[in-house]
Amino acid sequence: MSRSWAISGKKGVEVIDSLEELKTIRNAVVVIRSHGVGKNVYEILKENDVEIVDATCPYVKKIHRIVEKQSAEGRKVLIIGSEDHPEVQGIKGWGDERTVVIEDMDDFLKLQLPENEKLCIVSQTTFNYKKFQDIVEKISKTRYDITVLNTICNATQERQVEAMRIASQVDVMLVIGGKHSSNTQKLYDICRKECKNTYYIQTLGDFNPECISSVRSVGITAGASTPNNIIEEVHTKCQS
Repeated sequence: MSRSWAISGKKGVEVIDSLEELKTIRNAVVVIRSHGVGKNVYEILKENDVEIVDATCPYVKKIHRIVEKQSAEGRKVLIIGSEDHPEVQGIKGWGDERTVVIEDMDDFLKLQLPENEKLCIVSQTTFNYKKFQDIVEKISKTRYDITVLNTICNATQERQVEAMRIASQVDVMLVIGGKHSSNTQKLYDICRKECKNTYYIQTLGDFNPECISSVRSVGITAGASTPNNIIEEVHTKCQS
């Protein structure tokens, strides 16, 4: 189970790390984080009459509904994304036992699906948009009955396209964000393909002024959850 946050009846906040721990929760308010969780988590909380504050991202919620509906209609759901990402784990939890996660065409080919299989393809909201298109295009050339739903967040998609455009035009590209942020990692991968001098900046301490000392143009992009003050600090440092 991906983590959710529990605000207990006592003072303070604690993190729930397992379904076993979740089942013991009583007289508390449970806050589900933006990545979302599987359907079984809601069922446990409802059974225990626990109050839920659902902070799941609306885009992720939409995928939950799609996966649940398509699975009920008999389609095998393919989630394009990172298997270990909490958002993907939550999405998978709304499908059935046939729901699987793939990250590339090799993963798809390993499934060895029968030719008459009906498929529904969705994506992790922060997945690389171009990579998603490439995978879908290749799967579409097969003989399967396919329903494709582009569930990449609009803001993520636009940010990736813009980052790619900027990286292709500058001498150095700086990507700012946490090392464990999926969307920031995707931005770095995208920019690195367009600009070999791409640097991953988590904090101002990671920024080496020498990397931009002899270049004419520098591009900056950042992950969706990167604090503005870090972006501003790096931007200011680039101008000094």
